[in-house]
Amino acid sequence: MNVFALTSLLVSLTALCAYLNTRFLKLPVTVGVVIVGLLLAVVTSALAGLGVAPAREAVSMLAGVRFNDVLFQGVLSFLLFAGALGLNTDVLLKQRGAVLTFALVSTALSILLVGALVYLLLDVAGLHISPLLALLFGAIISPTDPVAVLDLLKRARVPARLESLIAGESLFNDGVGVVAFTILAALAFGSSHHEVTGVLDVLRLFLQEAVGGAFFGWLLGLAAWWLLRQVDDYLTEVLLTLAVVTGGNLLASWLGVSGPLAMVVAGLLIGRVRERGIVSDASRPHFDAFWHLTEEVLNVGLFVLIALEAVVVNFSLKGLLLGLACVVIVLAARAISVRLPMVVLRRHYEFTPFTSQVMTWGGLRGGIAVALAFSMPPGNTQTLFLVLTYVVVVFSIVVQGLSMGRLVAKVNESAEALKVREA
Repeated sequence: MNVFALTSLLVSLTALCAYLNTRFLKLPVTVGVVIVGLLLAVVTSALAGLGVAPAREAVSMLAGVRFNDVLFQGVLSFLLFAGALGLNTDVLLKQRGAVLTFALVSTALSILLVGALVYLLLDVAGLHISPLLALLFGAIISPTDPVAVLDLLKRARVPARLESLIAGESLFNDGVGVVAFTILAALAFGSSHHEVTGVLDVLRLFLQEAVGGAFFGWLLGLAAWWLLRQVDDYLTEVLLTLAVVTGGNLLASWLGVSGPLAMVVAGLLIGRVRERGIVSDASRPHFDAFWHLTEEVLNVGLFVLIALEAVVVNFSLKGLLLGLACVVIVLAARAISVRLPMVVLRRHYEFTPFTSQVMTWGGLRGGIAVALAFSMPPGNTQTLFLVLTYVVVVFSIVVQGLSMGRLVAKVNESAEALKVREA
């Protein structure tokens, strides 16, 4: 099946899932399309098992989709750029120390905690893996997914300071997670792109990917600012920012730096100068509407593809039970890795009530975790990690996503009560 036919099929299935959710389930769109997509995947798998030719062809087609390539070489760049573009940079800059601390320290702590606990869990279950592979799973599942998190924050209406903190952390920690995965995968499996044999190689690769990616994104943002300030036409402005995303991601890959981090930094910089008039008042509504619609459409399409790709995962009862145990592990690790830095940060930052609870329960996992699991070398370990990842991701999107409203309501009630007391 050629690229156009595959794209047409995925767009049609996305539209179908969105329609069924809007017409019957009436759930938040990202949660609803995942549920509908999973139901379609289950039915398709069952029909394929019975030998129904169209179902078998659909499964074969989905097996040929390289989900990690779709995400990392295309969709993710647009979503990260659009998400960063829409953030309130003034509020984010006031919390930059906390954001970077959570993105770096909390992610690292979570990788270590998840890796240690999953190693013990699998050992008890009779599935022996190396500590390095356990840490690799920690790198897969620890970063919160900015696509899922940003969508959740828009619907939940959390206080502005808390929204900027969580959104900023999720935008940066996915880049940190991808870098950690790259390093650990190079150590575990070797790499044609990076030779990692010792501590100095790990440090060099981190600086190249993370620091290099952020610096490259800053240069991209500056170049875009210089070009945008010379034009007053929304079509040209949109095309220039599209070039930043597509060309910038391609250049980042060629330079060997982190494309996700580059897109986040470029999006934040362009968003900040846009707020200060780089995009004219006349063209701003068109500019903003384009990126908002692009983000929404790609977001829904990605979640549908996540659900449909379940047909190529070899689920088993034991794997599902281990996945549920991993849900507990991931949530516990997230709670600890958020709470510990907060103890130190409270000396310099004032956090709103329930911040750690919202960051823990609202730290959704999504497409990035699935893509990283798919990018592992084929084998028993990849099969196991895919099952564990899918269980955590589906629980995260459906259960945590649907129940966040109640927790946010408590946050808003506490914020209102605090305003009353201060008055």
